[in-house]
Amino acid sequence: MLAYGLGDAGTGLAATQLGFYLFPFFTCDAGLPAFIAGSLLTVIKVWDALNDPLIGWLSDHTESRWGPRLPWILTAALPLGISLAAMWWVPPGDVGQRTAYYAVIAILLMTAYTSVNLPYAALATELTPDTSIRTRLNAARFTGSILAGTIGLSVAVVVLREGGGGYTLMGQITGTVAAAATLLCCWGLAPFAKRAQRPSVNAEPPQQQLRRVMTNPRFTKVLSLYLLLWFAVQLMQVVALIWLVQVVHVPSSQATALLLAFNIAALLGLQLWSLMSNRRGRISTLRLGAGLWIAACLLSMVFPTLSDSPGLAELLPLVGLIALVGFGAATAYLIPWSLLPDAIDADPEKPAGLYTAWMVFGQKLIIGLTMSVFGSLLSLTGYISGKEEGCSGALSFIEQPESAELAIRLCMGLIPAILVLLGLVVMRGWPDRGAHLHVNAG
Repeated sequence: MLAYGLGDAGTGLAATQLGFYLFPFFTCDAGLPAFIAGSLLTVIKVWDALNDPLIGWLSDHTESRWGPRLPWILTAALPLGISLAAMWWVPPGDVGQRTAYYAVIAILLMTAYTSVNLPYAALATELTPDTSIRTRLNAARFTGSILAGTIGLSVAVVVLREGGGGYTLMGQITGTVAAAATLLCCWGLAPFAKRAQRPSVNAEPPQQQLRRVMTNPRFTKVLSLYLLLWFAVQLMQVVALIWLVQVVHVPSSQATALLLAFNIAALLGLQLWSLMSNRRGRISTLRLGAGLWIAACLLSMVFPTLSDSPGLAELLPLVGLIALVGFGAATAYLIPWSLLPDAIDADPEKPAGLYTAWMVFGQKLIIGLTMSVFGSLLSLTGYISGKEEGCSGALSFIEQPESAELAIRLCMGLIPAILVLLGLVVMRGWPDRGAHLHVNAG
């Protein structure tokens, strides 16, 4: 459990910092227009999605004494850390040259990210056939991810106080942590990966494998749930810092610290939802967590602007709201991935790498495209960004037009709430208990 938990620490750390800070970093420290920043996020997510099926298929067909997954994780550990550090450096040159640099680094980073994360995620199915242990493995996975993300946010709180130059130091620290955690995971999992279930490798062409995957009704339900919930999480992550500083008027130094409430609450929620999933069922747990999440989203949309110098009495309700978002959103980390093995077990061949690949492919593709729309939406509504407005550190307050503030509030509140509600609708009729025992997809 400990070794498996470390495996998502590196990629979880990367995902947290990229989710919360990359858009503000692009528009503030790197001085890129919002539509270019959104387009770069699209490059990151689309390439991350496109390489998933390929790496998943290659992982299923890799042979070694350590199993098919571990060689991929081990080989990509150092490239993950190096490219993560490089992403937070501002190169010399004009906007076009900086854009080209970030596009290249994004491709390298996401290739290493997928090479670690996808084979690692497939191991949750292959290490054990027991549903409760699989749920605990996924709880350990996202516990490691959220703890690492909390460390990343804590580092950001410290290094970004003195201005945007702290991004370079933040990248160096987190790149080192990401690589080290991934290597430790390989060391700890090596004896278990040797004995893990291995995918059946036959001469079936990839097109037929894809057809079988997409005609598995359990998988399409899990995939739909994951797309909806994870898009809501990612959208709130991207907009959270902008919402705090530009709409709620939290000072930049305090806003960075307030984001810790999300990760801490998500970590606590993850433990509770894991326990409840094994006692009351995963769908019942999803309904409860999603209800809290929806309520928090709607409150976020109408949360009032703070005074110029907010005191503790004003900040405490905001901390509580952010914590409620994190507590409910923890279900998006745990539930879809704990349901995925049920869908894989319904396929006699059990190609875990292929199913995992298409799970994350759909998620990353739709998020990447939507992040581009988000950046364009901010530009169309008059969002002001750039160094010329005095931007420094994580993000600095700039008076925004009402249209841009409304767009930010909708992206923080109403849109995520609708996505989570649709996720609940999708999962109606799911055979929660014992689904993994059935051998046929239908």
